[in-house]
Amino acid sequence: MTRIRKLHPSTFSIVAYDPEAKEWGVAVQSKFLAVGAVVPWALAGAGALATQSYANLSYGPDGLALMAQGLSAQETLDRLVAGDEGRDRRQVGAVDAQGRAATFTGAGCHDWAGGLIGSHFAAQGNILVSAETVQAMARTFEVAEGELADRLVEALSAGQAAGGDRRGKQSASVLVVREGGSYGSYTDRYLDLRVDDDPEPIERLKALVDLHHLYFKPPEPGEMVAIEGDVAREAQRILGWAGFYDGPVNGEYDAATQQAMSALIGNENFEERFDEEQNLISSQVMDVLREKFAPR
Repeated sequence: MTRIRKLHPSTFSIVAYDPEAKEWGVAVQSKFLAVGAVVPWALAGAGALATQSYANLSYGPDGLALMAQGLSAQETLDRLVAGDEGRDRRQVGAVDAQGRAATFTGAGCHDWAGGLIGSHFAAQGNILVSAETVQAMARTFEVAEGELADRLVEALSAGQAAGGDRRGKQSASVLVVREGGSYGSYTDRYLDLRVDDDPEPIERLKALVDLHHLYFKPPEPGEMVAIEGDVAREAQRILGWAGFYDGPVNGEYDAATQQAMSALIGNENFEERFDEEQNLISSQVMDVLREKFAPR
């Protein structure tokens, strides 16, 4: 029989479901190296799960498989802990395909340890300063706005502000899945961002989520602008600063300018916010390119 290594990521986490976007996600922070490689698990159409405190990693794939078969989050946790001799030291939270949530904290988890559930989410933690960390996560998630990833990370930030892991900070991660959510729609992994070792992991994680939005979030209404006139003239300046264009700055989006713009967009990975056929570009991308390449 394969021996499961028991890891001890004493931490706080939140698992949640967004019924409008049909997204499942997990966010976690810990005084533990690369906690994102251990705690979060999610599968579109099945649910999400966080396994922590002497973490039994088999809870991840086994729990998702059970929820994919139709078991509720509570039924899944009951099944997982019933067959685990080390259950007293485990902590786990789950949300299922319908958004039903459950959380479990073994009697042997180090204080403060516990969890709570709300509408479409479960928050839990161990070796915390106090119960206020979990309560703050719950309150914040319930009122936070934006994508599921934004709400999850806001909840983490609130948990940290309320005390967090009493041993300190080291790593954080956020995982969000939805059907066909990946780049190119090949898998369900919409967003999987990790800060493995940083003195301010949640702040760094927030910055990574913002970058993910910049590169991959669909443009907001009115964000795309035609590359013509003043916009084309500014594009030519930026292209020149970036070393992709040495022609005239005349506001004509001619073949040379188009070729240079396509090359720059590919170099900076902004394809999701550039319409080469319609000659449209995100005004936000223009702002980023101007800031990056303008002469100092």
